[in-house]
Amino acid sequence: MGDPLKVVILAAGQQGLAKDGAPRALQPLGDRAIIDYVLGWAEQFAVPADTVLIVGEQQEALRQHVGPDYVYCLQAQRLGTGHALLQVMPELSDYAGDLLILYGDTPLFRLSSLRGMLLRHRIKGADLTLFSCVSGQDLPYGRVLRAADGAITGVIEEAEADASQRAIRELNLGAYVAKAQPLFEALQQVGRHACCAYPLTAVVDRLAAAGRRVCAYRTVDQDEVLGINTPQDLAAAELILKKRILRPSRIQEENIIRFGTGGWRGVIGEAFTLHNVRRLCQAIAQLILHKGQEEQGVLIGYDRRFLSDTAAQAAAEVFAGNDIAVGLLREAAPTPLITYATVAHGAAYGLAFTASHNPPEWNGLKVFRDDGALLLDDETREIEQVANALPNDQIVKIELPIAIEAGRAKAIDYTNEYVDVVESFVDMEAIRGAGLRVLVDPMYGVGEVTINIVLTEARCRVTTIHGRHDPLFGGRSPAPNLDALSLLIHDMKEGQYDLGLATDGDADRIAIVDERGQYIAVNDLLVLLYWYLHELRGQSGAVVRNLATTHMLDRLARQFGAVCREVPVGFKHIASGMVDSDAILGGESSGGLTIRGHILGKDGILAAALIVEMLAKTGKKVSDLLGGIYQRIGRLYSVERNLPATPEMKALFPTMLRQKTVSELAGLPVRAMRTFDGHKFLFDGDQWVLLRFSGTEPLLRIFGEGESPERALALVDAAQALLPM
Repeated sequence: MGDPLKVVILAAGQQGLAKDGAPRALQPLGDRAIIDYVLGWAEQFAVPADTVLIVGEQQEALRQHVGPDYVYCLQAQRLGTGHALLQVMPELSDYAGDLLILYGDTPLFRLSSLRGMLLRHRIKGADLTLFSCVSGQDLPYGRVLRAADGAITGVIEEAEADASQRAIRELNLGAYVAKAQPLFEALQQVGRHACCAYPLTAVVDRLAAAGRRVCAYRTVDQDEVLGINTPQDLAAAELILKKRILRPSRIQEENIIRFGTGGWRGVIGEAFTLHNVRRLCQAIAQLILHKGQEEQGVLIGYDRRFLSDTAAQAAAEVFAGNDIAVGLLREAAPTPLITYATVAHGAAYGLAFTASHNPPEWNGLKVFRDDGALLLDDETREIEQVANALPNDQIVKIELPIAIEAGRAKAIDYTNEYVDVVESFVDMEAIRGAGLRVLVDPMYGVGEVTINIVLTEARCRVTTIHGRHDPLFGGRSPAPNLDALSLLIHDMKEGQYDLGLATDGDADRIAIVDERGQYIAVNDLLVLLYWYLHELRGQSGAVVRNLATTHMLDRLARQFGAVCREVPVGFKHIASGMVDSDAILGGESSGGLTIRGHILGKDGILAAALIVEMLAKTGKKVSDLLGGIYQRIGRLYSVERNLPATPEMKALFPTMLRQKTVSELAGLPVRAMRTFDGHKFLFDGDQWVLLRFSGTEPLLRIFGEGESPERALALVDAAQALLPM
């Protein structure tokens, strides 16, 4: 597609939307004007601004919004689209290339569709190629006329069509690619039509009648059919754009890097590519250069996932190429180790290549600040914007062996130092005297080495399952939930162990199985650890949880005369809340936790050591300790339901829920509702239900907590019933 290409945007339309008479193309759609989406396509085709011709009646309004770099052509009278296109002819008298003709009020075309139209036009050697769609929608669009052999013979406007022609389902959507000179010759022959003076569609008839080659590119996406002529069309267009923003295929198609609650993640070979890794690292490198942090540099680590080590090396080459100091961990490491090493190394940023608990076909990147906390939303948005705008020729890199030889990059090892820090937080002597037998399941992930060092040095008798390196994680997601821990549960029942421990793929989350082989929900584990830190360790202070985590923590905090702080999902919010409130524990129901004075990120290794210490110092089994907690504060039961999340759900459901007045669910009066992250309904007795879309996976999550398992399930069912599934 390197042949000459100029773009013409017809932007005279104004009826139906603008009360002040402003061009329809300047009306807001989302956070931009309609015409901005159209101009964005020209940028994607690498068409220089001074070769984009904007035709309209209100030149000054268009110029003020769009800027002075474009060529503006006045259509003093609106005599039809063909007449509008004739206004650019003096600017293109010597131009023999292709024209991409777009309307300024059609923002819903896909970039890939326009590329398909241009590609088909050039491969077929067409004089004109139009954009069409076979649709059952009853719309006032021109119908594409074809001969018996399928050849296009013309386009008939709806106002001029007879009944048989209106029955044609192939609609002309109003975008074209045409050779400039044959197009202008045909335009000059077009006469006045009854429907709209001088329509551009009449050119199709002229070219076909003259034996010129006319083709069509047909889209199959019905959303591209919608034009914007009324306020209702505008609302529908906004919904379509929301769907596309949330649709994973859009991120792949347009090569967009987007951070979620746990960093950037994508399917390997689609969103997660080495090219995107380099773009993202170049954006971070430029941020470091602006701040003058080259010598602080970056610390880079990785887990056992496929491509993690290669991505880490590619990242190191980009930073070294930008003359930024690089510390590259020698071997695969847990994310909490990388978090700790970022701070210990004094790095400006830490990078951990991992997709945590996602399925094995995913990979990603977590980025930490110099204090070890994950980047906040405003920081990731800044990096996204820079990375997504970077062309290939602006990525700077140097081969890793050269960077190492020059001393700009060096291999480092923080394993022993990190293990020492974890051990400093627990009573190793007490554990050594307990003689505990522990069964560990790292789920083929990266937690085995460090967790086994800590427990072995504490003289625990450790047995490991699923410890070998398997980038496919045994064919399932390395998430330590009940369904994935069947072997751990089986061996606990058979082996007479004191404790079963499991960590996720990058070892920042934990799950446990008690001495009876019973899976212990993380909500219960968090309550147990908060009780232990306060009552037996003598620590006082708040606890921080996300809004999807148990309110039993609230009950226990009230008994301690402390505060339980609720934050959005994402451990970066928990870390921030812990700093603000000097909390002794922060945790989430998905298995992540940390304690005061340790790293500002979740740590499955430290969590394992704390649980083992608790058993050693109390001399009790997990089941006995939990029984005592339930007697003290009562018990709440949790239910979690995960549903596949379509783009339509993500776009529609939040709007629907905001418009509904919900006074009761499952027979319980709604006491309050929170909407800062999803929709959470609160009831008496610390009961609640939450609907929230995952920030890391295409899932709708519904969490419920009630005074009985039946009540919790009823709340989840009632919440799901609010939505048209």
